[in-house]
Amino acid sequence: MADASSVSALVRTPRVAMVAGETSGDLLSGLLLGGMKQRWPALAPVGIGGPRMAAQGFEAWWPHEKLAVHGFNMEVLRRFREIWGIRRDLGDRLLQERPDVFIGVDAPDFNLGLEARLKAQGIKTVHFVSPSIWAWRGGRINKIHRSTDHMLCLFPFEPKLYHDKGIAATYVGHPLADAIPLEVPREAARATLGLSADAPVVAVLPGSRRGEVLHNTPAFLQTVALLSQQRPDLRFVLPVVPSFRESIEAMVQAHAPNAPLQLLDGLSHEALAACDVTLIASGTATLEAALFKRPMVIAYKISALSWQIMKRMAYLPWVGLPNVLLSDFVVPERLQDEANPAQLAADVLAWFDQPQRAASVQQRFLELHHQLRRNTAVAATEAIAQVLASR
Repeated sequence: MADASSVSALVRTPRVAMVAGETSGDLLSGLLLGGMKQRWPALAPVGIGGPRMAAQGFEAWWPHEKLAVHGFNMEVLRRFREIWGIRRDLGDRLLQERPDVFIGVDAPDFNLGLEARLKAQGIKTVHFVSPSIWAWRGGRINKIHRSTDHMLCLFPFEPKLYHDKGIAATYVGHPLADAIPLEVPREAARATLGLSADAPVVAVLPGSRRGEVLHNTPAFLQTVALLSQQRPDLRFVLPVVPSFRESIEAMVQAHAPNAPLQLLDGLSHEALAACDVTLIASGTATLEAALFKRPMVIAYKISALSWQIMKRMAYLPWVGLPNVLLSDFVVPERLQDEANPAQLAADVLAWFDQPQRAASVQQRFLELHHQLRRNTAVAATEAIAQVLASR
């Protein structure tokens, strides 16, 4: 039974600090904060985050873009001192202010070290989004044991991995499965984007991080140009992170100047809802595409050094989250040299030419959507409340 101080911790508004890295972390954090503010309306979280968190009343001491790096390359080395300095300064400030709980959202290379420092000084720590220890770098579970009081898991097979190592963990489902409707609003999305109801549409999503944009976009746009030549009726939409718009516009002029390609200011969900097929970079966006029940071609290019390192660390035959979750090559994955325009164009056209195959994968994605839909914000908030009660 909880003692009086534990009950008080559950009732009063906790002091919460959070760090979310990159766009996907900001999205997940914004959804989590929605659930937390339902329980604690006066919640005033602080730390590192982005616009979706700010919309929930989050005070960002640093913007989440500061943590966005890509792969194992010179960009990481160049920015190491800056990022290390941010983590040191943030840790110093949090140890002075002593929040009731620190929640690290994704960004394990940044957050786990910070969590370990805070946990050692008696601050409760929660990590939201299990690192992919089942896919690569499994040894990190030992660092997680030192760093994290409770792991919030997005996928149903993950808690057992932690329980076996003596780490508290809860399956909370995936918040995107709650946010994305089971029935895809295709017609409404097409109206929003100004697309005709019967046009064949390909959504092109090369990634949201600077390194992803640099490595993936040229090949994606060359694929668009080739597809446009082969199927002139195809239409293309490409959601753009505002800070990368100028760079992507230049790439379009270099690689696909005559293609019927529409650049969108954000609106990635509208693009996925409106499209028939998506050409998409590996990452959280592939799960979003699956939840929108969209056939896809997953592609990814990184530096040669990063590729060699990641190949040696990988455990699973799949990279894309839809394939990992379904334990099958449900959709094609083209990595590095295989992510070339000829191969990618052939893979995209195969979805249009094989409607029964497309319908089958859409049914599997619907079943996956039901499995992942667990009212994540509420479930995660309850787990966080229990961590607070154990103080």
